[in-house]
Amino acid sequence: MKSFLTLVVAFMLAACSTTGVLPRADGTYMIEKTVSQIFPGSIDSAKADAYQEAANFCGGERKAVETIKFEATTGSGFTKLGNVFLEFRCK
Repeated sequence: MKSFLTLVVAFMLAACSTTGVLPRADGTYMIEKTVSQIFPGSIDSAKADAYQEAANFCGGERKAVETIKFEATTGSGFTKLGNVFLEFRCK
């Protein structure tokens, strides 16, 4: 039972990892998140988190987020890892 609880806690802690805001050479930025889809709505919340992170970043420059590219992929298998990719610029 103890090992099961340890596994559950590990999945909860690893439910979402992010690259943070990374600059690109052409004046754009990207954020990529890997999410565990064990919990319902994980992709939707990761999308919201990515856009919030971008808005906070652009808000520091008093600019708005302009989406260049957005992709969300769902995973399969036991861990069901999905991915959210947001490319944007501050305008």
